[in-house]
This record gives sequence, structure tokens and C-alpha cells, in this order.
Amino acid sequence: MSKPIQDAERRSRHSAERKGKHKGPETHENFARGFQALGELAMDGVQVSARATDLTTGRVLFSVDDHVEMPTAGIGKILLLIEVAARLRDADFGVYTILDRTAADAVSGPGIWQHLQAPSLPVADLAALVGATSDNLATNVLIRAVGLDAVRARTEQLGLSRTALLDLVRDQRGPDDAPQLSVGSAKELTWLLTALARGEIVDAEASERVIGWLSLNTDLSMVASAFGLDPLSHRDGDHGILLVNKTGTDAGVRSEVGILRGPRAGVTYAVSMSFADTKLSARLSVLDGMRAIGLDLLEYVH
Repeated sequence: MSKPIQDAERRSRHSAERKGKHKGPETHENFARGFQALGELAMDGVQVSARATDLTTGRVLFSVDDHVEMPTAGIGKILLLIEVAARLRDADFGVYTILDRTAADAVSGPGIWQHLQAPSLPVADLAALVGATSDNLATNVLIRAVGLDAVRARTEQLGLSRTALLDLVRDQRGPDDAPQLSVGSAKELTWLLTALARGEIVDAEASERVIGWLSLNTDLSMVASAFGLDPLSHRDGDHGILLVNKTGTDAGVRSEVGILRGPRAGVTYAVSMSFADTKLSARLSVLDGMRAIGLDLLEYVH
């Protein structure tokens, strides 16, 4: 099947999914605990969007307002990694292409490159830093190299209309800047992770590269906190559990997407929370709710 036909089918599939409106939660019996936790958060004013699907069958296991476009902070960096992986086929943009950081790229927040002495790094190393620590400086350098317009075009080509990387990473957002780094819907994000797992994004090689970068992620503070994995070393699996995930954190935003495989099954999941981060107890309640979903996911796959 030709690539244009595949792209058209993706767009058609997403369009068909968007026609219906959410009519309430869909909950597999194994996910009652997570649904109750999210219901309690919603009662406290937290905006919740979540979805989990069986990786093999595509069956929806858990769904709460999964069509809603939510702020997702660093989750949108996955779209950047997809564009970078696709570009690595170009002769003038290989894995060893050296990129320099500049004063314009400088930003605080997540990542370790800002704390290192090296002024330049290969493309593949920068992508690994984004996957491992959601490195903001590496993100901005990669965006400058491939172009935000190219990332947007790739996103549209994939048929995603409610998921996007909107801007560079900025320490302060002014009135002329995008209000969020990225947005996404749980429905589209679980589709994207499933397609990556199946080698269907760009091609099998590009999908494998993105999965490899994401498998380095060290942030297991949200949904993945329930899986009992070593945050610094979990690529080879542990007690039959394999995880690939990406998190997004901002003021009043906690978001995570992932692929979890176990002895019994595999799942893809996306959970996003938007809340008034005015006191620590509110934030901890959100994290507790995300962990409750993680416990349900673990029970399903293990």
C-alpha cells in the first residue's frame, strides 16, 4: 500500500473518531479503582482526560473525556522526536551531525545539557537527552534544526488535529507566545503510541528510533510510579514488565503517555490532568490519582 493512501486512511480514521461526542466513561472492570480516583479528582475541580487500550486488540479499557484537547507540556516533544527520526534518513542530517547550542536556545527547567560543558552534541545524542530527561535545551536546539513548521506538517500528515507541539520551550510566555508548549487528546495520543509500537509512524526504522529514545525516560513519578521499576535503568524489563513512556510537567499540568507490556498483556495509555496548583495537597492528590490508574494498568498486564 502506498504512503499517500496510508496517510489518507489515517486522516479518515481520525475524522471518523471525532464525529461522536463523549457520552460518559468507558471502563473495563479491572479499572474501577482508577475511575473512582479520577471521579474524586473531578469533583475537586481537576480537569481529567484519560484513555487506555489493549495493545494487541485495540480494545478500549478505560476512557474519560478522551476527546478533550488538554495541555500536555513535554508530551509534545514526541512529535519533535518523530520528525528528527524521519530526518535521519537525509544525507546531510545523520545521527552524527553536530549541532551547536546558542544563547537563543538557552532555557531552564528539565534536562542536563545546560549543566554540561560540551557546547555541541550529535543529533542522536540530543534526541536521547530529550527522551531520557525531557531536556529543554536539547529540545530547542532540535526545533531550530528541523523547524517547528516541519513538526507541525508531520503532525498533520499523521492525521492528528488535537495534538500538537505549539512552540519552543520558554522560561516565560508572553502575550504573543503560544499559551502552552503542547496540547493533546488522550484518544490521539494512545493511537500515536500504539502506531509507534507497531512500527507504523513514518516507517519501522523511524518508529524504532523514537521508541528507543523514549525507553530512556527517567521520570516515573506519575502513572508509572505504580510499576515498581528502577527510574534510571528499566530498558531490559523487570519482573516481566517493559515500559516506554513520556511525561509532561508544568504549573497545574501533569500528563503521561506510555506503552506497558507484561506477561499477560500490553496496553497503551494517556492520562492528563489540569488543576489549580495552589497548594501541595492538590498536586499530591493528582499524583495519587495517576498512580491509582497505574496500579490498574499493572494489574491488567501482570
